[in-house]
Amino acid sequence: MFEKITSMLSDYLKVDKSKITRDTDIKKDLKADSLLVVEMLFALEDETGITIPDEMVEELTNVGKLTDYIEANMPKGK
Repeated sequence: MFEKITSMLSDYLKVDKSKITRDTDIKKDLKADSLLVVEMLFALEDETGITIPDEMVEELTNVGKLTDYIEANMPKGK
């Protein structure tokens, strides 16, 4: 899942994928605005089959937290 998320961030933000780590802050380090973050989360929801509640969006600030949340909530067999 980490690879998928880093690829999406790299594509969306035109950032070198090798510069993205688990500790990378999506808004601060990658300069992602709120609209872009929401668009990316919708794409992740579609791809993984999970729903990320609005209240969780503010907590999923770095790549590692986002990866862990998605992996923990993905339906079995995905």
